[in-house]
Amino acid sequence: MTPQSYAERRKEKIDALAAGSVDDTPGVSLIASAWRRLRRDPVFLIGGVITALFIVLAIISPWIAPHDPSAPLLLDQVRQQTNPIPGPQPGFPLGAADDQGRDLLSRLLVGSRQTLIVGVVATIIGLAGGMILGLIAGAFAGWADSFVMRIVDVMLALPSLLLAFSIAALAPRPSQNTLIIAIAVIQIPIFARLLRGSMLAQRNSDHVLAARALGVKQRAIVFRHMLPNALGPVIVQATLVLAVAIIDAAALSFLGLGNPDDRQPEWGQMLGRSQQFIYDYPHLAVYPALCIIVVALGFTLMGESLREALDPKTRR
Repeated sequence: MTPQSYAERRKEKIDALAAGSVDDTPGVSLIASAWRRLRRDPVFLIGGVITALFIVLAIISPWIAPHDPSAPLLLDQVRQQTNPIPGPQPGFPLGAADDQGRDLLSRLLVGSRQTLIVGVVATIIGLAGGMILGLIAGAFAGWADSFVMRIVDVMLALPSLLLAFSIAALAPRPSQNTLIIAIAVIQIPIFARLLRGSMLAQRNSDHVLAARALGVKQRAIVFRHMLPNALGPVIVQATLVLAVAIIDAAALSFLGLGNPDDRQPEWGQMLGRSQQFIYDYPHLAVYPALCIIVVALGFTLMGESLREALDPKTRR
């Protein structure tokens, strides 16, 4: 487009505005505009399908699992042959999960529920804790902001997985609850810094300044004007953090810091217990590892697409 044609087009627009011929087509909200892009985005669709399948399988896994995941149904074969891990056979398409003769497919399906519970609950707790700290820092600023952010800086100074490992190791005995707490604690500073930044950006916005000029109380300004407009990036970040939570939970379970009761299978726990057979039966580690990778990929793809669609600075 030449400079002349560009100038002519600008002149035509200005003349149209002056003449009152303004397009009265109703505007589109940010959410509607984002959804219009997301439903045509193949990255979001792939991530959404993976995430939806994972959630559905986790919910219905106890009913669709072909066998009881804790039942040693193939134990007789383990005792009768030199092969300690029976392979695929009718009724057991993936074979046994260990030398106790338990069905691998059933344990993978039921393990998805435990993985989802740990990831979601840990993310919710981390989100709640981070929002409290971020709200205090962003709403009051001053010494409250400095105090909260120094706590956050100390938490961020340590590698997240090392901090989670230390918290889980301090528990008297490993359990699913200590695993959730450890994962939640390392997520708190992430949400706190993000919400604090969004809240500070809202402090000098026009609608907040107008509310102050009208004499609206500080509490109403924070909870009615600042917080609702600052939550968008935090909610999107929660989708990305959920993928990290699943990976971290699997890592801690792999190290033996998760639920020690193997009657309730979990993918990281299964991955850890497969190490004694890794050279002769690598598929025992491959299946749970692939499940962890695919689910984390699904949440990551969906979260990245959401962030790009909702953030005007990164829209494609």
